[in-house]
Amino acid sequence: MVKVYIDGQEGTTGLKILERFEGRNDIELLKIDEDKRKDNDERKKMINSADFTFLCLPDAAAKEAVAMAGDKVRIIDASTAHRTNPDWAYGFPELGADFREKIKNSKRTAVPGCYASGFISMVYPLVKLGIMPEDYPVVCHAVSGYSGAGKKAIAVYEGENRPAEYDSPRQYALSQQHKHLPEMQKICGLSYVPIFNPLVCDYFSGMVVTVPIFTRLLTKKYSADDIRNALMEFYDKNGSYFVKVMPAGEPEDGFIGANNISGTNSMQIFVNGNDERLVLCSRLDNLGKGASGAAVQCLNIMMGIDEKTGLV
Repeated sequence: MVKVYIDGQEGTTGLKILERFEGRNDIELLKIDEDKRKDNDERKKMINSADFTFLCLPDAAAKEAVAMAGDKVRIIDASTAHRTNPDWAYGFPELGADFREKIKNSKRTAVPGCYASGFISMVYPLVKLGIMPEDYPVVCHAVSGYSGAGKKAIAVYEGENRPAEYDSPRQYALSQQHKHLPEMQKICGLSYVPIFNPLVCDYFSGMVVTVPIFTRLLTKKYSADDIRNALMEFYDKNGSYFVKVMPAGEPEDGFIGANNISGTNSMQIFVNGNDERLVLCSRLDNLGKGASGAAVQCLNIMMGIDEKTGLV
């Protein structure tokens, strides 16, 4: 039995990790006394008493926690702080055997961002396979449930007297400085930072990340079937269980809902369009494959057990 500590378990991601541990008898959860949650001496003791410590913290606090950690404890960080650090494993095992192996053997793993997970699931294989040039001018649109906006925003969305604009989708990151952009560019090997257009909407969880593509700007002319087949082969080769490329004709009704697979660790990739313009969409739960589910999947790999343990 391994000892696990969650630093920041009161937040949305931490609570969802705890949910995914229900029924598991291979984990002993260490819990800090409520009145000592902000006591750094006690935090350091708890972090280093565990075999694995999850960090569900703001970036500055996550860096502080890492500085407290000794060599024995293995860290799984759900913050943005270490996702572009080459010394850390990037926690998206479906991207290839090298990603999976680094997660398995590393003492430091960074969990991908939710938007970044959807984006990278589509763009990384296309660049890796030589279909999309590294200097492609990538644009990304995304919609997400409000659970990814943090505890204060959740309270507003679920409050009785919320502003009327919260009834509608709200576009943000207008300055093009969203915190997921560095990993979106670096992990995919893009020459330029993408344009990113996210919207938070009036439902709890789930997201769709969309990348439109002009086929004339690819390395050669590709059809929707070509792109779909290439992505299917990529994920089949990498032994993906949670990431599934959907067949031609999906979705049957022509609509991609954003919350259809909430509560799971699944990710679905759709390829649609015509000979000139393609639309690639990645659907996932921002609290699942986009956060806590991915974190638990990384833990399972680092433990050397079935990565599906405790996940659906």
